Amino acid sequence: MKKSYYLFNPGRMSRKDNTLKFSAIDERGNESSTKYIPVETVDNLYVFGSLDTNSTLYNFLGKEHISVHFFDYYEHYTGSYMPKDYLLAGKMLIAQTNLYSNARKRLSLAQKLTEGAAFNMLKNLRYYNNRQKDTSEQISRIEILTESISSAIDIEMLMGIEGNVRLSYYDAFSAIINDFEMGQRSKQPPSNEVNAMISFINSLCYTLCLEMIYHTQLNPTISFLHQPGERRYSLALDLSEIFKPILADRLIFSLLNKKQIQPGDFDHNLNSCLLKESGRKIIVKAWDEKINETIKHRSLGRNVSYKHLVKLECYKLTKHMLNIEEYKPFKAWW
Repeated sequence: MKKSYYLFNPGRMSRKDNTLKFSAIDERGNESSTKYIPVETVDNLYVFGSLDTNSTLYNFLGKEHISVHFFDYYEHYTGSYMPKDYLLAGKMLIAQTNLYSNARKRLSLAQKLTEGAAFNMLKNLRYYNNRQKDTSEQISRIEILTESISSAIDIEMLMGIEGNVRLSYYDAFSAIINDFEMGQRSKQPPSNEVNAMISFINSLCYTLCLEMIYHTQLNPTISFLHQPGERRYSLALDLSEIFKPILADRLIFSLLNKKQIQPGDFDHNLNSCLLKESGRKIIVKAWDEKINETIKHRSLGRNVSYKHLVKLECYKLTKHMLNIEEYKPFKAWW
């Protein structure tokens, strides 16, 4: 079974037959330990430290359809090496472009994406409100804002509504999370422990969405809620809005409230707070367990993983763009 590999230490990576050779490098630039990874077990690589490699390795990774995701010192996602788009189809690209170019159809799809995200945020807040965590004020605000989604006249207005929904949602985090305060949402860099976890796990959610898009015929650069940019896979941003409440936020609440993440897992610097390696390792282990966990799909009638749910969402988008089936956003039913 293929899985993700997370590289926290600086190192060198090369190909040795059909195996990836990773050698960790110490502060003096000397190789301190070596690990061999059978390529057939690799789904993708996440690089958090400096990685010394060459084009020969990337050619090998491309042939094996292995992507590599890079993160900077502040744990922000900075970019990906994606193998050649082997599933892209001209018919799908034309359909996706035409939908984006049609202002009415684009707005309609963006509204559905926003409705799905808001629904899943409310699902979380109602869950905790029923467990002696008072989120009733935030629930009321988001319910009112959700009613205005359908009346948005353009993407800019819709993005404003979505931003207010998310601000109200984040306002409830301090009530949900024990022992830690979130305060204002801050990203570059994060100002405290909760913000550091949000930034880190949101990046994992974004790259998961990008991976699933890559395994369909969708083009990751053509988006509908977020404006397409020159240097980002903006469709992954659209898709991640739906899944962040279910995958990222629920994981944050669980790790902090169950004290799996402790204050000692954070490094406090001037005006910033970052996860230490110990914290990142705890999170990525829990993240892998979460996305591979299975639930009974009420429509399919069988167990599917959370990871597969994201891929199913991509397929739903393709059917919508090809006028096969009207898109309905994923809404958590449990």
